[in-house]
Amino acid sequence: MKIAFLTAGGIAPCLSASIGALVENYNKVEPEAGLIGYLNGYRGLLLGKKIDFPASVKENVHILFRFGGSPIGNSRVKLANIEDCIKHGYIQEGEDPLEVAAKQLVQDKVDILHTIGGDDTNTAAADLVEFFANSGHNLTVVGLPKTVDNDIFPISQTLGAWTAAEQGAIFFENIANENTTSTRQLLIHEVMGRHCGWLTAATAQAYQSRLDAKEFLPELLIDKKRWDIDAIYIPELAIDFEQEVERLKKRMDEKDGVNIFLSEGAGIESIVKEMESEGKEIPRDAFGHLRLDEINPGQWLASRFSERLGAKKTLVQKSGYFARSAAPNEKDLTLIKQSAYRAVEAALESKSGVVGMDQEKENEISLIDFKRIKGGKQFDVHIPWFTDLLNQVGQPI
Repeated sequence: MKIAFLTAGGIAPCLSASIGALVENYNKVEPEAGLIGYLNGYRGLLLGKKIDFPASVKENVHILFRFGGSPIGNSRVKLANIEDCIKHGYIQEGEDPLEVAAKQLVQDKVDILHTIGGDDTNTAAADLVEFFANSGHNLTVVGLPKTVDNDIFPISQTLGAWTAAEQGAIFFENIANENTTSTRQLLIHEVMGRHCGWLTAATAQAYQSRLDAKEFLPELLIDKKRWDIDAIYIPELAIDFEQEVERLKKRMDEKDGVNIFLSEGAGIESIVKEMESEGKEIPRDAFGHLRLDEINPGQWLASRFSERLGAKKTLVQKSGYFARSAAPNEKDLTLIKQSAYRAVEAALESKSGVVGMDQEKENEISLIDFKRIKGGKQFDVHIPWFTDLLNQVGQPI
């Protein structure tokens, strides 16, 4: 039996551990199986670049639980984007990426393929399953849901997202100390989240919880209110700019600083409209997603707020790469191991799909049909813990 692994998209605090957990389970039930990893996601599959897992890897899977990143590499390659695949040399003119990928899997005699990624990764996996079914070959594909945004439907909790929120909170714990370097300082913490505000909200909640457990010394400048969050902006909530200027100006006057948690996708429509009106090119990746790093939503918001709030110093800091690169925390590691166990079980039963916490089955970890997997799941802004957080921040919903 030949089992292959592939990680794709951006990294998250679960990739290395997910492969470790899958290998750990196969060691128990199929110890003689051959294991390979395609290098850098679908790029490696198209180019036939792979790593064979020697016995030393199987014997030391515990090491994989301690690392972030991916031990076999990632890339953002969309199999359906033929033009982009040709442009980067992954296929030749006249070739179909899906067919090239399928032929490679057949050549490598792969029986089971595990894809670890977001909705784009698993949509491509679904296309492979269908292609194989139509061509008369057998291939079982079982995916695991990875995204720090926690925005895959119908999965209630994606792997690595809890850790990313915790790490984002730790990141801002240090950044928040910058409030002592200047009077009237505006700090903007830009968090990942293109369409979904879950990560920003969860990071803010984790930060405030950690803050509540700290001791302060208000007789000096170490007053808790200087470290408190003053605003949380996410894609699901419209920003009433004039109202927020008025509210935050009072905060600036009261505590000599303002701390904002901003989802990178919040207010993005306004930014794009402004760029288009100025005749600027809108940068996009192979999936058609906006290149938010190049657009810099945090800097855009800072330029609008800084003068209006009378800020003497403005600092925009992004926690994305710091948070997504971490090794999983215990809570995530438990979910990863439970998911990997179910994924191996499904694979050996020759059942394809994505293993995750199915919100339509009371969050049971189960095999979900590929056809049900969709991206762009929005965060429920009316969930009690978030409304409580906004009340604590003093922000109207």
